[in-house]
Amino acid sequence: MANKSLFQSLLGFLMPKADTTNEAGGIAYARTNEQLLAQFAATGCLRDTFYADADKQLKDVLGAAFGADPVFVAKTAVFAREQGLMKDTPALLCAVLAFRDQALLGRVFDRVCDNGKMVRNFVQIVRSGQVGRKSLGTAPKRLVQRWLASRTEAQLLAASVGSSPSLADVVKMVHPKPANAARSAFFGWLLGKSFDAAALPDAVKQLEAFRAGACATVPDVPFQLLTSTKLDRSHWLAIARNASWTTVRMNLNTFLRHGVFDDARATEHVLATLRDRSAIQRGSAFPYQIMTTLKFLDPGVPRAIRAALHDALETSVERVPSLPGKVYVAVDVSGSMQSPVTGRSHGNTTVVKCIDVAALFAAAILRQNPKAELIPFHDDVVRFAAKAKDPVFRTAQRLAQLPSGGTNCGKVLEHLNARGARGDFVIYVSDNESWLGTRGVAGASGMQTEWQRFKVRNRDAKLVCIDIQPYATTQAPEGDDVIHVGGFSDQVFEVLRAVADGGLAPDLWVDRIQKIAV
Repeated sequence: MANKSLFQSLLGFLMPKADTTNEAGGIAYARTNEQLLAQFAATGCLRDTFYADADKQLKDVLGAAFGADPVFVAKTAVFAREQGLMKDTPALLCAVLAFRDQALLGRVFDRVCDNGKMVRNFVQIVRSGQVGRKSLGTAPKRLVQRWLASRTEAQLLAASVGSSPSLADVVKMVHPKPANAARSAFFGWLLGKSFDAAALPDAVKQLEAFRAGACATVPDVPFQLLTSTKLDRSHWLAIARNASWTTVRMNLNTFLRHGVFDDARATEHVLATLRDRSAIQRGSAFPYQIMTTLKFLDPGVPRAIRAALHDALETSVERVPSLPGKVYVAVDVSGSMQSPVTGRSHGNTTVVKCIDVAALFAAAILRQNPKAELIPFHDDVVRFAAKAKDPVFRTAQRLAQLPSGGTNCGKVLEHLNARGARGDFVIYVSDNESWLGTRGVAGASGMQTEWQRFKVRNRDAKLVCIDIQPYATTQAPEGDDVIHVGGFSDQVFEVLRAVADGGLAPDLWVDRIQKIAV
């Protein structure tokens, strides 16, 4: 019979000791500067979360950004924008580069600040003084001037939607030199100064004519620019016909209120838009955003529209890979998972909770891996049964409605070890803020201890931790068999695919960022 004391000693010798405490008060493992930046690149919205306020997040990400190599900071900014589709963190990292390495900033600026919203975010953050300066400075001004010069008037008109600062504010700060009469007239119109009306771009002329009531035709401009004018049903029908996939998805209840669905042709057009597979990909909607639209869809919206949204959700999760072998998915349903996934912000807090995202990811993994086992947990495991053929939305709803409790990330592995379970992948979807049962063997965390016990039976198993909140610690340190991936976009699915294909690096998430060319 094996000597249990000797086994425990050997297990403790093999395990890294926890070196910090997490925001919830449990023992944990600190992330490196690069790992922390990678996590914020995918999840950081610089807002209050369940365990940390926005100021704490800002302090953490700035500490990591000033502690990491500037090239990695630049690559992370590009990754956060191009693959993570984030807004706040990539703009913040560009602002850090404006202070640390302006040559690097010049190489990545156009890739990160790829639209008016991102340029305005960058300007706002720099002028806030949070990164050590309150003025744009010569080099950043030139980059913003270059961005303005490289856009068409139609693109600048679209970029004029939004405030704090507005595009007009930005133009006032950087004083761009108009290249021609049309651009000069556009800037004059934007700033409320005198301008040559004849030289205005056609889109602006049409907008001004519509606002003045001189033209009944709805101009093909962002509809936010039209709402200051009283719009009737015919106008909303035209807006629906011209709208992008994302605009259609976000305004279905608005269309209902304004009678769009009373028109059969308009309804068919909306249906065709929502079912357009290529448009779903171009729309860059996170799967959870489609789920949220379904959750809050007005009962009066036609059933066919609702069905098309369900189809769009199924399409959006098709990138989830089929994983070889036995898969267990641990879904955190604890109390902290009831907090908004992108954090709290006064007047702008999402209704989507962390548990909604976790539940959707778990349901999507089950859809592509029919033999996977979903194991919800809080301070203990929760009994749950689901079928892969069930609609993703329905499975996610059922998971999100489970009772909550404390957080013990080791419980699922403890449960599997008690069963003597065999498996190839254990996937956690959690905020990773364990505070119950965090102390394991020889100073290791409870989760790490249970993972090593699982590995005794399953030598080639992989632990994948999908961390959906921007915290600075983990419950199991990164290693050859432990992969951390942050975020709530479908890039998470791409990392799962890399794991399934054997594309493992000792620090996979950081390695993906390192490979970005800047």
